[in-house]
Amino acid sequence: MEKIGGQGSKTRLDSQIYSTELGSAHAGDALDLVHDIQNESINLILTSPPFALTRKKEYGNFSADEYVSWFMKFAYDFHRVLKKDGSFILDLGGAYLPGFPVRTIYQFELLIRLYKETGFFLAQEFFHYNPARLPSPTEWVNVRRIRVKDSVNVVWWLSKSTNPKADNRKVLKPYGESMKQLLKNGYKAKLRPSGHDISVNFSKNNNGAIPSNLISLANTESNSSYLRLCKQNGIKPHPARFPAGFPKFFIEFLTDENDVVLDPFAGSNTTGWMAERLNRRWLAFDLNREYLLASKFRFENDLFQPLEENIP
Repeated sequence: MEKIGGQGSKTRLDSQIYSTELGSAHAGDALDLVHDIQNESINLILTSPPFALTRKKEYGNFSADEYVSWFMKFAYDFHRVLKKDGSFILDLGGAYLPGFPVRTIYQFELLIRLYKETGFFLAQEFFHYNPARLPSPTEWVNVRRIRVKDSVNVVWWLSKSTNPKADNRKVLKPYGESMKQLLKNGYKAKLRPSGHDISVNFSKNNNGAIPSNLISLANTESNSSYLRLCKQNGIKPHPARFPAGFPKFFIEFLTDENDVVLDPFAGSNTTGWMAERLNRRWLAFDLNREYLLASKFRFENDLFQPLEENIP
């Protein structure tokens, strides 16, 4: 990237932590940094901001009551910098009301405000399922046994227009054994009990199955260069890292090579690292300078290593 905003932007010069051939990471308040980005210059914003949680985390978060108002401060600039066919992927975890076994609805309040006040459309909702997540909250799940383990985040796919750039042929998954047999043996067209008319086109080989909006990814990174180098240098890794397959899926689905991807709450910068692997340009912002400094480890060796997880 040649620049974030105007020529000689002071914010850019003071904030850059490192850069690569395709992108750059900047420490600072995303509210200031995004403000310096030119109008309609970003193809994809992909991020997982600090969630609204009952208990405070070390990387910073707001209560559910505060969260929506806090996030809306960023939303107008997010809408402004997106290209007309651009997308905004927002990964949000849920939260319980403090002291009660019932959930807040802050994610849905935020969605409504993003639609009504900034003009974002809901292109589709996704669900990020982490089968390895530990049971929580302990009081309701482990002690009183009145709730089940919460293993899903909602993911809002928002768009600036009603027709954002997207191509599910870029994210096809391997056919299952039953589909392989169907393709081999053929399929007789018939009317299902549900009323759906399944034609002979159902047996056409499209080189893969269309994925669903349930993204199943266990966040079990354990042997990356990022983690090894953090340990060798006495640096604590970011405690809430994206599984690499998450940005990979959306970057491939919603962008083309040389498009620009922004993560305004980058943390360990999995998004920028994956964008680099997929030949996209990228920008990464984070308020915590130490997290971004450590994220540079990803680009020293991890850029060329195979991924530990697969998209389902």
